Formats: sequence, structure tokens, C-alpha cells
Amino acid sequence: MELYGTLGPGCADADTLEAMFAEGMTGVRLNLSHTTLRASAPLLEALHTAAARQGVAPKLLIDMQGPELRIGALAAPVMLTDGGTVTLGGEGIPVPAVVLPALVPGRQVLLDDGKLLLEVTEALPGGARARIVRGGVLQSRKSIALPGADIHPPAVTEADRKNLHDAAACGVTGVMQPFVRGREDLQAVRTALDEAGCSHVRLFAKIENAEGVERLPQLLDAADEIVIARGDLGNAVPLWQLPAVQKRIAAACRDADRPFMVVTQMLASMEHSPVPTRAEVSDVFNAVLDGASSLMVTGETAVGQYPVQVIRYLVRTAAQAMTYMG
Repeated sequence: MELYGTLGPGCADADTLEAMFAEGMTGVRLNLSHTTLRASAPLLEALHTAAARQGVAPKLLIDMQGPELRIGALAAPVMLTDGGTVTLGGEGIPVPAVVLPALVPGRQVLLDDGKLLLEVTEALPGGARARIVRGGVLQSRKSIALPGADIHPPAVTEADRKNLHDAAACGVTGVMQPFVRGREDLQAVRTALDEAGCSHVRLFAKIENAEGVERLPQLLDAADEIVIARGDLGNAVPLWQLPAVQKRIAAACRDADRPFMVVTQMLASMEHSPVPTRAEVSDVFNAVLDGASSLMVTGETAVGQYPVQVIRYLVRTAAQAMTYMG
């Protein structure tokens, strides 16, 4: 079983990464939504130094930008207060141009993986005004999703192509394609990998929208591994339906003999706590029982306070599940 952490400020030094490998971590994810492989050179140097010390050949997955939508840069974090109003586009919160036609009255807008919720009340030239239904602090470059909107940005961005050009030299072993909408998205990534001389790199298809769930059967033989990405998937369906969706995807992967990964909030409380909740270790345990070939933590190690302890609990819980299965 592969057990991944995520690179970030919480584990940016070689000593911390070495301790994570010593606990049993087999690979890491680098999120390229906010950065590039070249800009991440110091982090990757620390990674490879730590792995060498432990005698590990680490798996390195890069999470592409792909068709995921994000707001632009903010001058400073913005506090969105429940019941207040906010402007999207124009002089307000910068949003991708491709979403502007969908900002019609009544449209829900999810920000930062669904933590914040807006409802459009008025269309404006080049933007919209929205009511803040569920507020909080909004940071730059956070995700934006418009459930039900027909928005189709390209599967591979120019930034993705530049990162793929550098992938082989950086030791990348896998590419995670977000928001897969159909087989053609994966074919576009395969073509980009071939053009970059990375035909050997494994392709991970992230299932995190309704289209991906609906078209899963046509994706199973087009990807090397399926990723049950529960963050945005939990925005695409009512949250109480998410466990059943996860179970159905897992069952489809087992039936097709296709490896799958489970990711998002597996040990989320450990961003700020050295010990996980009982529900979290049960979640990890049950993901292994469902047949997952890989598990991944994200913010827990990228920005969390206890990255080494996170990997310890992830590895030991997964091992206990494997023992239980015999």
C-alpha cells in the first residue's frame, strides 16, 4: 500500500521529511495550483535529501491545475460575514472569466472547497453581487465552484504543460488530474505527457464532480489509478450522500481491478492536534478494508503542526487494517 503526505510549509525541511519517511510514508503530493515545479526546487531538494537518508525511492505526485477553477490574487484576506454582500468580478473578488456567464441570480457559489457559500442576487456588467450564506475568511487562489453550471475550461492548461516539461528532471512518478469530466480529459493528459517525454509517468484520475462519477465506467481503463477526492466531491453531492458515493466508486474499482486512492480530511483534526479523532482513524481503517491501494493526507502535513505524528497514525492504522483482513 502507498501512503502519501503532501508537501508544504509544515514539512519543508529535510529533517521533518526524513522522520516522515522513517514512519513509513512512501510518497508525497505536490499541489501545483499555487506554484510550479521550478519554484518548488528547494522543497524538492529537501524531499530527495530526506529520502536518500532513509534509503527510499519516493513516489512524487504532482496535482495539476487542470480544469479546476480558482479565484485570483487578493490584496489581503477578505472576511465574509454571514448575511452580508460581496461583489464577484470587476472591483470585487477576482473570478475566472469563464464563470461570469453563470453568475445569474439564484446561483450558488462555493469557495475554498465549499467552506464558504454565496448566492448570487444580482448580475452586474462583468460580475455579480452575492449574499453571503456561509461566511469566513477568504484567501487568495482558493477554489470556486458553481454547482449545476455548464462550465468547461480546458483539461490541460499552459501552466500544466510547463510543469510536465520539468516533470522527469524533478523525479515525478505520477500526475493527478483534477475534476476529470470524461475519458477525453485523460486522453488530453496522456498526450501532454507523451509530448513532454513522460510516457512512463502514472496518471491518477481525481473523481470530484458529478460528471466524473457519472462517467466512471469509461475512466477505469483510461487511468492508472482512480482517486476518490472527497473534498470537492463533497460539494458536488449532498454531504450525507458522500459515503455512499465513495463506496460505489470503490466497488466499481474493485470490480474492474483498478487501483484506487482515498484522500481528503482523513486526519484533518491533526492539523492542530497531535492525536486524531476516533472517527478519523475509523475512516482510515475502513478505506483500507474497502480495498484502497493508496491513502493520502493533504493539509495535515502541508500546513499542519504535527506532520510526523500524522504519518505515524496513518501508517499504523493502515497496517492494523491490513492485519485485520488477514
